[in-house]
Amino acid sequence: MKIHHLNCGSMRPIEATYPGPAPAPAVNHCLLVETDSDGLVLVETGLGLDDVRNPAGSLDASWVETVRPVLDEEETAVRQVARLGYSPDDVRHVIVTHLDVDHCGGLPDFPDARVHVLAAELDAALAEAPSLRYRPAHWAHGPKWVTYPTGPGADWYGFTAIQPEGLPPEIQLVPLGGHTAGHTAVAVRDGDRWLLHCGDAYYYHRELDRDHHPHPVMDIVQTRSEVHRDLRLGSQARLRELVRDHGDEVSVFSAHDPWELRRHLDGTALG
Repeated sequence: MKIHHLNCGSMRPIEATYPGPAPAPAVNHCLLVETDSDGLVLVETGLGLDDVRNPAGSLDASWVETVRPVLDEEETAVRQVARLGYSPDDVRHVIVTHLDVDHCGGLPDFPDARVHVLAAELDAALAEAPSLRYRPAHWAHGPKWVTYPTGPGADWYGFTAIQPEGLPPEIQLVPLGGHTAGHTAVAVRDGDRWLLHCGDAYYYHRELDRDHHPHPVMDIVQTRSEVHRDLRLGSQARLRELVRDHGDEVSVFSAHDPWELRRHLDGTALG
């Protein structure tokens, strides 16, 4: 499989908490996976064309004011897929870690894709929308939902893993609770290593340091948006253990950290 790391929606600039890196816009880190037999798989969608062209119609105004998305059409997943020589129909599967606006805004751009999500997350989104985090415009087209219960599953480095329907074993859902009602990470095999897209299970790479260094601004955001504090902190503790014990086998990253995205794009070391 070939894996592309994409930024599908720049947001307000943030500063690193250590000397060296310049301030950088927060990102929406997505993956585009070229599979051998199942077409393209998009992990997260970021913001979509409707969000860029009509933010007042699809996004919450207070969210836009706080997050300050750039709203650049060229950053949308559908435009980046096209630049790689594909059409939207080639994206046969979309996997979302959860249904917050900045993670599923591009769903209408891929109307024929099967959309994989934990059942608890879809239930919460449908029950709570419209809200700051869940926007009905993102699924008004009637996505082809494929939902999964949380519960027993296969073992993946001590985590529970769920095999997404119709996808190869090199792609797994790894539930990580706390941020939303049905939040999941997504594991993708990349040669002899795994990538683990952790969504919003954490926001800043130094949160996974042994001494745990949250970002002063991003930590406010994740704390205000959590639905279960103990679960969220427990997920982060388990991720720190994963990095400590299996960092040579698993590359862990979150959805919004620009320095993690840069590491995957050009090999820049993290501080």
